[in-house]
Amino acid sequence: MGAKERGKSIQIDFTYRGKRCRETLKLKPSKANMKHAEGMHATIMHEIAIGAFDYRKHFPDSKSATLFGSGQSGTQLIEDALLSYLTARKRSLADSTYASYESAVNCHLIPTFGKIKVADLSTQAIRQWMGSLVISAKRINNVLIPLRGMLEDAFADGAIDRNPMDRIRNLEVRQNEPEPFTYEEVQNILSVLPDQGRNLIQFAVWTGLRTSELIALQWGDIDWIRGKVYVQRACVRGKLKYPKTRSGKREVHLFPQALDALEDQKRFSFKVGKQIFYNPETNKPWSSDIKIRVPLWRNAIRASGVRYRNPYQTRHTYASWLLSEGANPAWIAKQMGHTNMNMVLQKYGRHMRDHDEFEIRKMTALMSQIGHNAGLENKKVPVKTGTYVGGASGTRTPDTRIMIPML
Repeated sequence: MGAKERGKSIQIDFTYRGKRCRETLKLKPSKANMKHAEGMHATIMHEIAIGAFDYRKHFPDSKSATLFGSGQSGTQLIEDALLSYLTARKRSLADSTYASYESAVNCHLIPTFGKIKVADLSTQAIRQWMGSLVISAKRINNVLIPLRGMLEDAFADGAIDRNPMDRIRNLEVRQNEPEPFTYEEVQNILSVLPDQGRNLIQFAVWTGLRTSELIALQWGDIDWIRGKVYVQRACVRGKLKYPKTRSGKREVHLFPQALDALEDQKRFSFKVGKQIFYNPETNKPWSSDIKIRVPLWRNAIRASGVRYRNPYQTRHTYASWLLSEGANPAWIAKQMGHTNMNMVLQKYGRHMRDHDEFEIRKMTALMSQIGHNAGLENKKVPVKTGTYVGGASGTRTPDTRIMIPML
């Protein structure tokens, strides 16, 4: 593809929106004209890459110009505008995000609005369509993203004088409560899994790693001396991606159960390659985190008799078990890759053990020790305003209540 001589003229050959395009320039194939055509081809390829290509601008008399429309006009079909939007965003999006946008465009937006002109799309039409969908609120919000982005670009370019999405708000998404497994349920699930599947799930439960992080782990990520695993990548839709935040790239403590899973997994993959966990059906590294759900996880849940929850609940199980045993929420957040402990408390707070009586005894002993160290037993202590807990200020002899002296 590019610019090439075609008889007594020059032909420019390129691909646009999945279609091969050949346009003839009425120029003699001289050295100067060939150089001009090559420059024109380079410009076209650049404009296609950034989503700014306007077919009519370059080839106003071409039949393809009518087919593709103009990239900057409100008369452009929504189908063409959405495909241009995808092309422009492809380089800046993660592969998984682009795949989600592409699915939304091809499965929902183009079938519904594709043949409507951008300028003719109304807010009412969008609302009626949203009301007819039988997918989750979260998925509807995700489907709206490329439509919203395309219309924002059209408005910014002056192609439309109003954005029909301005009054469309995202639907409220109800967050599902974590449904962690009990210890007995975990044991039942592990007992019916094949060896490599058992090692994967056991490691997941005792580290709290995401499924995508688990299948991207390599033996070089394990610090056997310190008992840590270094999480630095994930495998999503078969492609590696790397954490965008410092908290996502982290060290996770390996409890004995996690180390046991690794020790057993050594016999399957340690001398074979870099990856730790292999698909027991193929005896090769997992190609995608999606494949763990079916058939490995689904079959294990059915065989175990445990009520079905998705594999992500192993992560919730890890957090709830630690909280119930009194682990520091800030430490748990660090282990799980959260930026702070707020998410841990919000999501798993109900699993925290009631430590009220323990805290009262601990603080009473601590405050009594402070008083002992200050030599306050059986002495009248002048207490400043607001420092006597539960009583008025002044000079009092210490009694059974807690006194915090101003030291």
